[in-house]
Amino acid sequence: ITGISGKSQILFALVFTTRYLDLFTSFVSIYNTCMKVFFISASYFTLFLMYHKFKATYDSNHDTFRIEFLVVPVGGLAFLVNHEFAPLEILWTFSIYLESVAILPQLFMVSKTGEAETITSHYLFALGSYRGLYLLNWIYRYYFEGFFDLIAVVAGVVQTILYCDFFYLYITKVLKGKKISLPA
Repeated sequence: ITGISGKSQILFALVFTTRYLDLFTSFVSIYNTCMKVFFISASYFTLFLMYHKFKATYDSNHDTFRIEFLVVPVGGLAFLVNHEFAPLEILWTFSIYLESVAILPQLFMVSKTGEAETITSHYLFALGSYRGLYLLNWIYRYYFEGFFDLIAVVAGVVQTILYCDFFYLYITKVLKGKKISLPA
């Protein structure tokens, strides 16, 4: 667990919880339901592992980002800018906005420690790649379905920008077998 931000994991658990509350109000398919339950369960299981099972390896001294500085403004923005002023829609919008900045505690932690272990770097690259696949999904949906969601696209672009510096370091260092070292 060393090098992984528990604060980012808390934010991701909050993202999936608020995004998938529609589990209780609408049914799309068994696959969709199972994936939503899996994402929520995996998020909370990760938190359990970090804060209980592998507590001794969690670096709380460097994981000091104040997540309320993200949650409160994102909550306010979700109330102000959403598709429809309805509880589930506001929570969905909150999850989209929060996901775009949920990686900040992790990046702050890496910056604070000055470097990232290779496995942590691979983890961050996987998270960023997930966002890159979302970008491809939006392009596909726009051209083939005529679908465009400005809230999701803007939040996704913000998140992608946050990953850009990390991607550069990943490509230039980790793929050459070096640890990522960031200025403190």
